[in-house]
Amino acid sequence: MDLNTEIQGQGYPILCLHGHPGSSASMSVFTNYLSQKYLTIAPDLRGYGKSKYQQDFVMEEHLQDLTDLLDKHNIDRCLLLGWSLGGIIAMELALLMPERFSGMILIATAAKPLSSPTSNTWKDQLFTGIGGIINLIKPGWQWNIDTFGKRSLFRFLIENHSPESYNYLAKEGTPAYFKTSKAATNALFNAIRQGYNRLEDLHKIDFPCLMLSGECDSNITAYSSQKTAQYLPNCEYINYPQVAHLFPWEIPELVLKDIQKWLDNY
Repeated sequence: MDLNTEIQGQGYPILCLHGHPGSSASMSVFTNYLSQKYLTIAPDLRGYGKSKYQQDFVMEEHLQDLTDLLDKHNIDRCLLLGWSLGGIIAMELALLMPERFSGMILIATAAKPLSSPTSNTWKDQLFTGIGGIINLIKPGWQWNIDTFGKRSLFRFLIENHSPESYNYLAKEGTPAYFKTSKAATNALFNAIRQGYNRLEDLHKIDFPCLMLSGECDSNITAYSSQKTAQYLPNCEYINYPQVAHLFPWEIPELVLKDIQKWLDNY
């Protein structure tokens, strides 16, 4: 599949992979910064964003799509950066063809993802809908955050309910949600039902890696991220306190600082 792709900057290439729901636009917190020194390649995965796809497919087809994308742009070797589902796909690419990658930055992800129990009541959904609509109209409005945001399903994605993080939600999070196809959602949840555990294979990835996690992440727990880092032979691990799954939108400056430090030393 010919993926819609946002390409920025010049220099050594970094393939940037979004999560679920997500899109190339939701990776701007990374690409806007990294493209100052690197060539960032951020595709909409199959069934996400502008890469429209409504037919049934399996997760493995993402790997072929991305291999074709690298070939199309004559990229023989690059860095990987993956957030959540994007991190899982990054690890799969690294296992499939390690010779094409020189390093990997993993964010809020795991080779054996574990989650914490959360609620999803009618009131949660109601407050999420109301808070999300108001946030689209008036992004980062503190009254809306306090009244609906902190009592909605957003509380399982964001720990630090700041106007900055809600601006990201309005600009990139909510549009990505509405542009995620049913086929993409089905492909992901079919894979989850089958179970996923690649910990024992990670020893094959011997290039430098950086794993970042949020202490309060209930979608993919910090424990499972740390476990993944331990199984990777050459991985630095950083766990941020008092942030959740969308921590790059909660503490972007600190995250980018740590990524830059790793890149300078790698």
